[in-house]
Amino acid sequence: MKIAFLFPGQGSQFAGMGAELAKEFAIARETFAEADEALGFPLSTLCFEGPEEDLKRTENTQPALVATSVAALRVLRSLGAPTPAYVAGHSLGEYSALVAAWSLDFAAALRLVRKRGQDMQQAVPAGVGAMAAILKLPIEALDAVLAEAAQGEVVTAANLNSPDQIVIAGHKGAVERAMELAKAAGAKRCVALPVSAPFHCPLMKPAQDALRPDLDATEFRNLTVPLVNNWRAAVVTDGAEARRGLLEQIPNPVRWTDSVRVLTAEGVTHGIEIGAGKVLCGLVKNIDPSLKMANFGAGSDWAAVEALLATS
Repeated sequence: MKIAFLFPGQGSQFAGMGAELAKEFAIARETFAEADEALGFPLSTLCFEGPEEDLKRTENTQPALVATSVAALRVLRSLGAPTPAYVAGHSLGEYSALVAAWSLDFAAALRLVRKRGQDMQQAVPAGVGAMAAILKLPIEALDAVLAEAAQGEVVTAANLNSPDQIVIAGHKGAVERAMELAKAAGAKRCVALPVSAPFHCPLMKPAQDALRPDLDATEFRNLTVPLVNNWRAAVVTDGAEARRGLLEQIPNPVRWTDSVRVLTAEGVTHGIEIGAGKVLCGLVKNIDPSLKMANFGAGSDWAAVEALLATS
């Protein structure tokens, strides 16, 4: 058995996340208290109670998800979960994965993602950009759809989430044109996403430039557990390379399908999604159903994790 710990990104948040963990486990309460202190405001209240509108603000969403994932990780370890063979995280989740791999300090990760959220929000004026999910578009049609839709604007693949789900991002008009062209090319469905900025596309270059000094000033130790990163879907164990991956992922697509395939090629047989929700469990099932998955975001999830670990 080879286990991977997987950490979710933006879109998995919900008001109430982490509350059950904090109620049941002292180590989770301590983790959220640590987050509040690191950021200087009650992030824990935002996680446990909302309001949803404040939680959805990118600068809040990102540290809230990292705090919830790390709280769940620490509880999981306290319950006796084995050390993983690999870690990976979806976009923002890569910060949680690096905390799990002992490369990045928790407080430093929180401050980085808070700044990352602010930088991403400020990179593109409100209303200029957009994102959309394209479902079941034949992959060979994607490049032609995006090229025809651009018309001098930016529209690119932002999240290669699974064989059946690709998220695109860019200028609003170009994204809308791409949705229509994708439908004509055979996509089953195209859904505009309620996001505040066009993430993981070249329009995020100002956010990359803004975050670079913060990343450069942060210590990244060599990893004790290998990471499969988003930027290249490559195995990383070097701290400097981990830092570079976080920088390069900002304007580049999240190669999640490739990342999961790298994990299985490396012999990973079981995965645990750690934190809010179970989005990654669904994506992994679509990418490689042979990879056995469970999620852990509350104490009540431990039974399913135990059952997963008992399977061969």
